[in-house]
Amino acid sequence: MAESEISKLEQRIDDLIDLCDQLSTENTLLRERQNVLVEERARLIEKAEQARTRVETMLVRLKAMEAEA
Repeated sequence: MAESEISKLEQRIDDLIDLCDQLSTENTLLRERQNVLVEERARLIEKAEQARTRVETMLVRLKAMEAEA
């Protein structure tokens, strides 16, 4: 192999290593973001469930008040 071909190959390998490092960092950040979003989704589902329960309770009370009137 000629010296220039070896240099080109070394540069290509260095570029691939840099890309691999960049993708690894990005992957880690995306996994962390995914975890945050999964936790947020769980909290929102819980809040929605609590709100639904409160609304159902209010409807039962209103119906009871109507029945009394």
